[in-house]
Amino acid sequence: MLRGREISARELLDAHLQRIERLNPGVNAVVTLDAEGARAAADAADAALAAGQDVGPLHGLPVAHKDTHATGGLRTTWGSPLHVDTVPLRDELIVARYQAAGAVRLGKTNVPEFAAGSHTYNTVFGATHNPYRHGLSAGGSSGGAAAALAAGFVPLADGSDMGGSLRNPAGFCNVVGLRSTPGRVPTWPTSMGWSQLSVQGPMGRTVADVALQLSVVAGADPRVPISLSDDPAGFAAALPERLDGLRVAWAPDLGGRVSVDPAITSVLASSVAVFESLGASVEEACPDLSGADDVFGTLRAWIFDTNYSDLARRVPEKVKESIRWNAEMGAKLTGADLARAEVAHTKLYERMVAFFERYDVLLAPTTQVLPFPVELEYPTDIGGVPQDNYLEWMRSCTIISATGCPALSVPGGFTDDGLPVGLQVIGAPRADRRVLEVGYAFEQATRFGERRPPL
Repeated sequence: MLRGREISARELLDAHLQRIERLNPGVNAVVTLDAEGARAAADAADAALAAGQDVGPLHGLPVAHKDTHATGGLRTTWGSPLHVDTVPLRDELIVARYQAAGAVRLGKTNVPEFAAGSHTYNTVFGATHNPYRHGLSAGGSSGGAAAALAAGFVPLADGSDMGGSLRNPAGFCNVVGLRSTPGRVPTWPTSMGWSQLSVQGPMGRTVADVALQLSVVAGADPRVPISLSDDPAGFAAALPERLDGLRVAWAPDLGGRVSVDPAITSVLASSVAVFESLGASVEEACPDLSGADDVFGTLRAWIFDTNYSDLARRVPEKVKESIRWNAEMGAKLTGADLARAEVAHTKLYERMVAFFERYDVLLAPTTQVLPFPVELEYPTDIGGVPQDNYLEWMRSCTIISATGCPALSVPGGFTDDGLPVGLQVIGAPRADRRVLEVGYAFEQATRFGERRPPL
């Protein structure tokens, strides 16, 4: 519609701004709004199209950036009281790529403090509510992004994912989030350029929207040592609606490694049968994921020690307890601990490669629990199994992060009382296009993502 000039970028932006004004106070997804700057950008986009200029693949589409992604000239708080008034001088790479593709920057989406944890709340802006049920979590750490998409505040959003932060909120909010292969979407600037545990990437209401965004935010950058050089344009190509011959493995509890709410398992068990109707064969199978917990826990603690220990020592009262705990865990690590984790990491990767010689994709629950009350920091119990810290309840995602495999969360259905459930589609290393194809075919067959929240 934008390219055919059926609607202007300014009209599209104003429609989203009106919706934000009306509904965001109850959702708290967009925490910094740049209406004036967005209107100027939308007007410039309309003028460029009218003048016959080449426009980018995201021309005129409003986007909100995660509040941990630096935006030049626009407040970026990282959800921390230490950065309430921080205004970066320049965009970081993922933000710059959205702008170069023609997107219109509308504002910033809410996050937990320093993106630590899969529940979006902080002392600066408060909690983000799930659009499908007020009072429940939108997930995290890209919870503001997922809620903004589900509520219709923006058509495009970005996020990041170390232990599930693109996938978990997508599952909670009935949208789509992709944890791509590390290096697929380069992160710059960063303090640990060789680390492969955290990635940045797109979120959307549909798989095709995510694929389109990936086609512009992926691609090599010489400043990022792990960035992949594949041409990203192919991600925007047409996606299939059939999966004939696809070999699917279904792991409802990741081989007995995680506890899952029976309500989630029940919803997904019926959804998995859809793959057979699309021409795929489905078997219950799971790769050997031994060592994945230690790999993720050790490498994450090392990163937290590097990034937050000094801060936690200087101003402990301004750093939440979970971050201090995680940084302290990292400070206790020895060289031998890190070496053990890297050896286990290598073996885990090799086992995943071998597994995907037998299967094309692995299916699993995105989350182990349903959206929970915003007053909780994290669930402390799943089916009678205690969850001892703010990471354990998301092991359905953290374990997969340790493998280095791309993973897509797509809408997987709803519970009887209307709460969304996410299905995690996991592919072989670097098989990002494959998980998009599989997710798209499932999405088209089920149409779960078209069920909008009753705001």
